[in-house]
Amino acid sequence: MTGLLTGDRLGPLESSEGEFTTRFAAHAAEGLLYPQREGSPLLEFAAGGRVLYLFDRNGPYAAAPGPARVIVHGVLEEFTRLAPEDAAEEALTSVGISQVEGRGQVVAVQRSVCVVQARLPLVLAAFTALPALAPGDWVAFRTAPPLHGFTL
Repeated sequence: MTGLLTGDRLGPLESSEGEFTTRFAAHAAEGLLYPQREGSPLLEFAAGGRVLYLFDRNGPYAAAPGPARVIVHGVLEEFTRLAPEDAAEEALTSVGISQVEGRGQVVAVQRSVCVVQARLPLVLAAFTALPALAPGDWVAFRTAPPLHGFTL
């Protein structure tokens, strides 16, 4: 994959957990939270046929096990807009304990943040400006660890 993000750094990706949760609540993934291990900051979340380990952004032990809606947020390490002929089915693969790579369709775009449907909705952000994107575009990406989880 090509397209390592470079360029002028933008400001922070969020002003608070509450603001971020409110802004992206409509893009939460539905799945199942497993019981949290004592002392672990990671949520184990099953959605879209994958089990993801998410850094718990709502505080220790705030999330109850069971059915849940979670905003899955990743910071982009690599990102490429795909040509229409390269668009294919959605893909999402874990490449580390809390890191993913995949391919999917853009659902929404806000300056340095885009929501991508890749087996589940992912809120992907960059510290630099993203290439020109519009809903319906297809992209390939890899996130830096850890993925973050904001429970609703």
